[in-house]
Amino acid sequence: MNEHLQSAVQSLKARFSLQESEFRGQVSLVLPAEQLLPVCQALRDEFDFEMLVDETAIDYWPQTAPRFHLLYQLLSLKHNTRLGLRVPLEGNAPSLPTLAGIYPNANWYEREIWDMFGIRFENHSDLRRILMPHDWEGHPLRKDFPLGYEEVMFSFNFDEIDGRKPYVEE
Repeated sequence: MNEHLQSAVQSLKARFSLQESEFRGQVSLVLPAEQLLPVCQALRDEFDFEMLVDETAIDYWPQTAPRFHLLYQLLSLKHNTRLGLRVPLEGNAPSLPTLAGIYPNANWYEREIWDMFGIRFENHSDLRRILMPHDWEGHPLRKDFPLGYEEVMFSFNFDEIDGRKPYVEE
């Protein structure tokens, strides 16, 4: 870990009492949802993490406490340093404050997360579907989303599947 990242992590851990983890050289901080905005504000203003590179979510269903983790990747171009943030969320009506006021490109990431996972972002300027049709029911990347599929027809099961297919009556 370089000096800049070490100083940022130590300062934030002391100020906000965060957990630190490191895996294969990638440093991440685990923080509660209510500390997301102040931590990101400090990272941008005090430690030069001026770019939000990525924001995504993970669903750990059937685990419910916490069911979701939101992952953020921040970059300091000045110091060529990356830092990950991980925010655990409960499964019932998950929500977080929007980061669009600190990192404007979070707008699009948050719309995608809302569309795919159903995680609401409070005070978001335009929280609506971005990938799925507007009338779509549910959030397809949740692990409890029902899968729809058609069984593959082979020579050995042709008659069985063909008998179940709905055909138009003549």
